[in-house]
Amino acid sequence: MKEVKHKWKTNQSDVVYENAWIKVVHDDVTTPSGTPGVYGKVLFKNKAIGIIPIDEHGNTWIVGQYRYPLQEYSWEIPMGGGPHDELPLDCAKRELKEETGIEAQKWTNIMKIHTSNCITDEVGFVFLAEELSFGETAFDETEDLAIKKIPFRDAYQMVLDNEITDSISISGILIAARRILHTP
Repeated sequence: MKEVKHKWKTNQSDVVYENAWIKVVHDDVTTPSGTPGVYGKVLFKNKAIGIIPIDEHGNTWIVGQYRYPLQEYSWEIPMGGGPHDELPLDCAKRELKEETGIEAQKWTNIMKIHTSNCITDEVGFVFLAEELSFGETAFDETEDLAIKKIPFRDAYQMVLDNEITDSISISGILIAARRILHTP
């Protein structure tokens, strides 16, 4: 895609909050029309990594957990954060093992996603993991996960039925469905 020169101008930028995962920045800007404005950004300190494991019978694994920001339970593909200086594939291998105990011999990067590019710089990657072997999980201290093995077709239907609402999970499952279910 051709890169377009933008007309935004940042006049002043201040960090208003920061923790181990995010930085919130307030910018005083000049908009493309030349008027003064403000812009808030959430800058992520890790990239998002999602994995869709598929066994030889067409099954996948999803994880359920309570998502504090939403104050509700969420079914998702296995996922987590990975340092920006680490290869996405290395992060994916670690996250899949931690959350499900699964390791894979075959890995395919099926997508890159910007989760909400109007307010955040978060970038995510989703991998298809195949030729699986099974072991023990190693949850992070903040994780209390339920793990469910289901046919991939059921995960796809959960997206269509609005039972899976996480953006990375939805995007990854829809992209994977083109390969696995041969959907248009």
